[in-house]
Amino acid sequence: MKKQSCIICGKSLNNGIMIYGRGICKCCEERLVSLDDTTDFYNYYMERIRKAIVQDIIRGEEISCRSYRF
Repeated sequence: MKKQSCIICGKSLNNGIMIYGRGICKCCEERLVSLDDTTDFYNYYMERIRKAIVQDIIRGEEISCRSYRF
């Protein structure tokens, strides 16, 4: 199985959070939590998350464990 990497920085994902099967490393998670939403970094992080995660979510479909398709 391929080792996952952070969707923001691309480094190996040893710890952190998982969102819809995609990971954010602990370092990036801490940066996100402490960022002011008026900074360019905040916009960069949000864009990276949007590109990595939102594409996988089907608009208008309720997301639950039962609706996952493999």
